[in-house]
Amino acid sequence: MNEYRGKSAVITGGGNGIGFATAKLLVDGGARVLITGRSQDTLDAALERLGGNAVAVRGDVASLPDLDTLADRAKSEFGTFDALFVNAGVARTMPLDSTTEDFYDELFAINVKGAYFTVQKLAPLLSTGAGVVFTTSVANVMGLPETSVYAAGKAALRSLARSLSGELLPRGIRVNAISPGPVDTGILERSGMTDEAAEQFKKEQASNNPMKRFGTPAEVARAAAFFAFDATYTTGAELAVDGGATQL
Repeated sequence: MNEYRGKSAVITGGGNGIGFATAKLLVDGGARVLITGRSQDTLDAALERLGGNAVAVRGDVASLPDLDTLADRAKSEFGTFDALFVNAGVARTMPLDSTTEDFYDELFAINVKGAYFTVQKLAPLLSTGAGVVFTTSVANVMGLPETSVYAAGKAALRSLARSLSGELLPRGIRVNAISPGPVDTGILERSGMTDEAAEQFKKEQASNNPMKRFGTPAEVARAAAFFAFDATYTTGAELAVDGGATQL
């Protein structure tokens, strides 16, 4: 119950899905957590469930002024903090022949630029021994159709986990990545897909998974917390949390 007492963390995209599940795991373990997201309503609902050890800052990770605001709030709340979960992102697919410049720019602005500058702005506030965790995706190694832009962005994050781990290691900061497979976070429904189409997609993905099911946000949260706090002799690594999809 008090596994994370005295610890503090910042989680981007913490209002729902994997980010929220990680925030809840840490808060339930005694940590203080700052979550971010673009929807104030989503953040307010998350704070109701998380309780008094959580605070929220509305902002877009693709906006550097918003990231400056986030850094200022993190400094005022924590001074320094122990874990940064770089989780905010969008998952959208489009065939090569339909991909527009706007679509490409939006995904890279949020998933890559946003992640990079989140670390740049917040790294000065990380304590010695802190952990940074990126959320990548199995798409970065599987070559799934219609995911070229999304997958390339997630592959960029995998690369950042390696290069930034070397850059931050002199400060004792570890940088790793978790790579979720099919996880039921509600993102399909939020992407505009109909309920029927989302359900059909889930059935197809589950049938192709070695474990024959979707993962849960809580299962991915435990992997994120492991890298953030417990994997003290690991840096630059990526952990697949995918039911064996990329391994079997």
